[in-house]
Amino acid sequence: MNLTKEQKIERSQSLAKEIKQSAGIFFTGYQGLKFQDIASLRQQLAGAQCKFRVERNSILEHALKEAGVEGIDAALLKGPTAIAILKEDGDIALSAKSLADFGKANEAFKIRAGFTDGIWYSEAQVKVLATIGSKEDNLSKLAGTLYNMVAASAQVLQAPIRDFAYVIKAVEDSKK
Repeated sequence: MNLTKEQKIERSQSLAKEIKQSAGIFFTGYQGLKFQDIASLRQQLAGAQCKFRVERNSILEHALKEAGVEGIDAALLKGPTAIAILKEDGDIALSAKSLADFGKANEAFKIRAGFTDGIWYSEAQVKVLATIGSKEDNLSKLAGTLYNMVAASAQVLQAPIRDFAYVIKAVEDSKK
């Protein structure tokens, strides 16, 4: 598909706007994947509020510069590159997990790097990020832990009153 210079500039500006509004970006290599594979990845990522996009490297490079992303490794944009853009309300751990799981099932798919909050993540770091539970999982674990702490504290505070009641009951039984 041949694009005019104006179309390239427009796409670059549109992509830069998406990147600025995103919570994170993952850079991937997709060479050798079939269209059906990419379509299934897009469906998986949609549940994590993440959009998978194949774009020309030159357009991507200009968009990253325009979005203010610094520290771009030149090797990152070598060969066919696709990006997964995480929406503001998306879950970065869930997106990383979806990408890592897809990479395990498809050898042709490679995670190259990730970028969020001004920090670059290598492929290995993205895979570690994928092992972290989703936001909902972590919040439910926290709620369970807090509930257990409150319940344990309540039992400790009730112990003297309960023990006193047992002593009174024993005294009453001994007087009968």
